[in-house]
Amino acid sequence: MPDSFDLYLTAAWQTLQMVSVSALVSAIFGLALALLLVTTGPGDLYARPWLNRGVGSVVNVFRSVPFIILLVVLLPFTRLVVGTTIGVWAAVVPLSVAGIPFFARIAEVSLREVDRGLIEAVQAMGGRKRDVLWHVLLPEALPGIVSGLTITLVAMIGSSAMAGAVGAGGLGDVAIRYGYQRFDTQVMVSVLIGLVVLVSVVQTAGDVLARRLNHRQ
Repeated sequence: MPDSFDLYLTAAWQTLQMVSVSALVSAIFGLALALLLVTTGPGDLYARPWLNRGVGSVVNVFRSVPFIILLVVLLPFTRLVVGTTIGVWAAVVPLSVAGIPFFARIAEVSLREVDRGLIEAVQAMGGRKRDVLWHVLLPEALPGIVSGLTITLVAMIGSSAMAGAVGAGGLGDVAIRYGYQRFDTQVMVSVLIGLVVLVSVVQTAGDVLARRLNHRQ
């Protein structure tokens, strides 16, 4: 077994890479999907019911597929995008594909909770549709969006550990190769503690940021 400190440090760095890049991709495209779902429904700003139903169906399909199955199904697409099916960057693709619809639905809930009275007030004062988006919907829903992104990050940390089982690297890979396969309980416990600490830090930071952004408190 390699030097324990270097092994854990490298694995932790790989996990952070996977999760941070995937979270960034999920935040950008997931928020865009959420805005599309919120603004294209019947009676919404850009009412396109057919588009809303189509996008909603696609989101539901990807959300319903277990990550480990999605990981395998996307292998050809992963190879096409990053040129390999193993390693950190190969894990980013399925993590992002799984994270985008997951975060989109959470962000959609936050956007739909914005007071309709504020939207109507801006429109009554002559505000354009894009003004409603940028000055009402997004600012008012921002605390909920941050909380949703925190939940997505926590889910991705768990999924990244699962991706380690198929050669993606990270803490999950260490737990499988050096813990489970070699019957080394100490390695398994060490990885578990590392994941718990990482999740706790992410959750605490997300909660603090969401509270600071919530001007209604």
